[in-house]
Parts: sequence; C-alpha cells; structure tokens
Amino acid sequence: MAGPLIRSLWSSARKSLSSTTHSSSPPLARRPYLLSPHGASLSRAFSAFPDAAAVSSTSPNSSLDPSRLRNVAVIAHVDHGKTTLMDRLLRQCGADIPHERAMDSISLERERGITIASKVTSIAWKENELNMVDTPGHADFGGEVERVVGMVEGAVLVVDAGEGPLAQTKFVLAKALKYGLRPVLLLNKVDRPAVSEETCNEVESLVFDLFANLGATEEQLDFPVLYASAKEGWASTSFTKDPPLEARNMSQLLDAIIRHVPPPIANLDAPFQMLVSMMEKDFYLGRILTGRVSSGVIRVGDKVHGLCFKDSGVNKIEEGKVTKLMKKKGTSMVLIEAAGAGDIISMAGLGNPSIGHTVANTEVTTPLPTVELDPPTISMTFGVNDSPLAGRDGSHLTGGKIGDRLMAEAETNLAINVIPGLSESFEVQGRGELQLGILIENMRREGFELSVSPPKVMYKNENGEKLEPIEEVTIEINEEHVGLIMEALSHRRAEVTDMGPVPGNDGRTRLCLTCPSRGLVGYRSVFSSDTRGNGFMHRAFLKYENYRGPLGNVRKGVLVSMGYGTITAYALMSLEARGTLFATPGMETYDGMIIGEHSRDTDLDVNPVRNKELTNMRAACKDENVKLSPPRLMTLEEAIGYVASDELIEVN
Repeated sequence: MAGPLIRSLWSSARKSLSSTTHSSSPPLARRPYLLSPHGASLSRAFSAFPDAAAVSSTSPNSSLDPSRLRNVAVIAHVDHGKTTLMDRLLRQCGADIPHERAMDSISLERERGITIASKVTSIAWKENELNMVDTPGHADFGGEVERVVGMVEGAVLVVDAGEGPLAQTKFVLAKALKYGLRPVLLLNKVDRPAVSEETCNEVESLVFDLFANLGATEEQLDFPVLYASAKEGWASTSFTKDPPLEARNMSQLLDAIIRHVPPPIANLDAPFQMLVSMMEKDFYLGRILTGRVSSGVIRVGDKVHGLCFKDSGVNKIEEGKVTKLMKKKGTSMVLIEAAGAGDIISMAGLGNPSIGHTVANTEVTTPLPTVELDPPTISMTFGVNDSPLAGRDGSHLTGGKIGDRLMAEAETNLAINVIPGLSESFEVQGRGELQLGILIENMRREGFELSVSPPKVMYKNENGEKLEPIEEVTIEINEEHVGLIMEALSHRRAEVTDMGPVPGNDGRTRLCLTCPSRGLVGYRSVFSSDTRGNGFMHRAFLKYENYRGPLGNVRKGVLVSMGYGTITAYALMSLEARGTLFATPGMETYDGMIIGEHSRDTDLDVNPVRNKELTNMRAACKDENVKLSPPRLMTLEEAIGYVASDELIEVN
C-alpha cells in the first residue's frame, strides 16, 4: 500500500498490547545485510572477493611521505553545489565518472537530490594526493559534518554567489573554524545571469562578516577567494563568466588547495593510532573501519587492538590483526599494503570497534579523544505495528528485529540515539524529521513494518527553568506572501530578527527568524503550499532558550474512519465536501484510520466503506459517474510533521 497510513492512538490502544502473534520473520538468506548505506559500493566492489583480479592494488613500496598529502573537506549549505563540484574534481584528475553526482552512492540520495552521508575519496594532482571529504549540507545531517571535519586540515567553503551565506553555511563554517581550519572560499554558480561582480563582492563581504562573528583568527580571515561554475566545470582566481577555453577546468582550485591547505603534521616513527570516523559492513570482509591515521605506519598483518573511554577508565574492546587495507581512489576501492600518518584509509580485521573508538598498536594503552557532537533535538517512538493491516507486506515485524536494526543504525550514525522503552518500543533521538524520515524509509525498503509516534521536542531543565531548542530560519519569498507567512509563523512562536529585500531580485523579501523546533515540525509542506512553490526556507539549530509557551492553532481536525473494509468511490463522493481526502477508492481501511483532513477544527467520524444500495427499481441517477478530486498524497516527512500527539503513523 503506497504512502504512510495515519491512525488514531485511541483506536490502537483498544487493541491488546500482546501483539506477539506475528510469526517471527525469516532471516535474510544469502544476502549481504548492510548496516550502513555507505557499504553498498563496498559490497559491489568485493562481490567477487577473494578473486584479486576484481580489485586493483597499489605497489607495496608506495611513498608514505605526509608532505604529499592534503586532507580537505568540501562544506556548504544544501544545494550550493558540493557534489557537482566533487564530480568535476574527480573528472579533472582522471577518474571515471559513471553518472552525475557520482559521490551520492545511496539510492535515496540520488532520488531526493541531497547528500545524506559523508564520503571520502582521494585524487592525485601534481605529485600530491588529495583526500577529499564530501559532506551533507542539510541541517538534519549535521552530525556527518561534525565527525569528519576533525580528519582534515583544510576546507573548501562553497557559497552560492546568488544566495550568499545561509543558515547551514554558518553551522558548517563554525565547525571548521572550531577545529582551526583555514577555509578556501569558492563562490559557485557565477555563470548565472543575475550574478555580477558587484554581487560577488557583496557576498564576499557577508562571508567575511560571518567569519568575524564566529571568532575567526586573523589567519583564517585572510581566506583566498575563487570563482567557479561547477556545472560547467571551471574555477578561476578572478571573476569571470566566460573563461578562455584552455582555462575551463578545475586546475586553479586544485592548485589553490595545494598552496593554502597545509600537509598533515604526522610522526611516522610513533606507534600506530587511528580514530574511527566512519564504519560500514561488508558481506565478505566484515566490519570496515575508516579514519585518519594519527601517528605511525600500518601494514597488512600488523597486530592491533581497539580502545575506548568508559566510566571506569580505558576499556580494551578487541585484539586482532589487519587483514585488508583499502583506500578509495576516484570512484573505486583499491587495496594497499601500507599507510602512514596523516592518510585517510579503511581497514578490515576487527569486528567490534565502531565510530569514536581508537584502533592502535598493542603497545598503545590510551585512546584518542573523541568528537563532540551537538545534542539531538527531537525524539520519536518506534514500535511494533499492531493495526489490522499489519503483516501483509513486510517480512520484519517483531520488536526484536526492529530493535536490532535501530541499534545497528545508532552504531554507524552518532547523531542518532536509541533508548529501549516499554512493550517492544524504542525511543529514537535525532536532529530533525528529515533525518528520522530517511531512517524510516530505509527500514521500510528493507522489509520492516512498524508504527511511529509523532516527533517530540527534547527539553532541558536548568536552574528550575524549562529550556527548548531554538532554530535559526532563513526564508526568501515573494512580497505578496509576506503577510501570510508572518501570520503562520506567529502561531508557531517565531520571532523575526531581520527583514529586507533580496539583492538583485526585485519583489523578493528575505526573513531571518528564530523559531522553536516544535513549531517547525511539519511546517515545510505548509510553507510550500502557502508560497505556491516560489519560496525557499532553510533552518539550522541555534541554541537552547527559555520555553516560549504553547503553540497556536497549527492544524485542522481530521476525518476518522469508523468502517472496516475497502473504501468505495460512492462513499468518498459524499465526503469530499467535508474536507481534503488522503485516501483513494480501493484502499483498505479500518476503525480509527485517518482518511482526510476536516474543513473545521474538530475531528469527524465518517464511513468510507458505504456501498450504494441496490434495488430493482429504475432510477435517473442509476448510471451516474463518480468524479473525485485527486487525493492529497503525503510523503513520509509530511506525515511525520502532520500527526498529532494522539495519533500514530503506520509504515508498511
């Protein structure tokens, strides 16, 4: 059945909680189960393993000189062109690009056009090796940026030359400056007609002010500026819209990285130590740990062990030996014999260490310091689906299966916390509904059935005062929509901090606001319809502030089914006048399922399974055609933001 189903919690409460009559789902047979989507490319790369012909290998005498290395992260706001830029850099250095946005290897990334997980690759340029880290730009996936920015010595800050720095630009830049990185500013999309040299100078001034407000040092404030069109595949140190033919490439950006990003400070003679920053599972190799080598040299066959900090002190996790050393070069994974300090590599051989743990020589007894992540701001409860429609499509139905999958996700994604609850339920804490919606969609595609509660904001109590997470929101809309948007956000306890025209766009207004996270849950779809698709909204976590009071009326009532069976067109025809329908004829329904939104503020019980009574009398309307308006089909993220506190989402 397409789309998430929403049902009232009171209807499921009448069902017995002992829903253990579901047969236990069969295990996944002869199929690699990847706990992280990052592992998809690894499974393909090693699907013929151990046939060594399928995997290329470098020379065992390859140089370990750290001065040849440059570790660089590409950071930016969402949709400012990071992944397209990575494509052009890979192609410039001779990599074979199978398709556009080659670094987006997860199916959901290609479908939605966003980067979800950080990825590392290396490219060779003029006797140097550049380890490039592509990071997400959406605020919900900020944990991916936080955990990898410590692996690099430099960053390329990509800013849209037309839009300028936005909310997530500030977030990723603050993380880079905190680690002492000196970013290289790249003004992208300068080929657009609306972008002029004056526009670029203004954006550069805004970025400089942002650096200063975030406490950048004098050295960081002296950042180099480049101009580029990642779509057309060129970068320049001076402003131009049409560079000469011989300069239509990325060589000036690559030269700037070599010139301005320092090589890693590394000691090859010290014992080997590596902090794990990424983890994935492969069917043949087991757990693959990726991280930056902090010191020493690692070779295939070396004895290593995993270490981590516990409340009682240093804990030794596991001891073993390195069975494989790998490195991503371009779009393919290659085997290497050895790696030195400062390099970013992947290794196999240990089965228990995970992200944040230290892998080191057996003589090392102290782990490396771990990365500090911002706290999660919302939580949702995942549980067994106990509705009458349960068990029809999915293969993983039990609480144990759901719990194992969530624990595995928490191990590979540090921005998600999983806390076991009562009656086979689990509280999942994250950064936003998009992040948790991606997790739910991945589980649905893997064959899981579950019920999900609406998101709840995580409050804090300090000195007897209730604090809530506040987000910074940037909105750009047409002038005629300003009043409608301001009224809607006032019900959601938003406060305007800045308002003004958009430079170079007549009739457009930019609003900067602070709003509680609970007020923004589910607002994106409302915003899109209010602005008729002509506005854009970006948000990022700001800080915890005092509780701003209850929200206003942000949703109307719903149409709740009181029938059980197949929905009929005849019944829906009479219900259309009551509000907006979510269901279509032929769908299955049950008592308590929400099938539409009421036109008023109260809930209404309706019967969508009513049939037309048949008689042997002729009637004028006997063969009347039923014409229904198209239903409102919700995406998973829209459903997560739509449900009220006494409702559940059924995912199947």
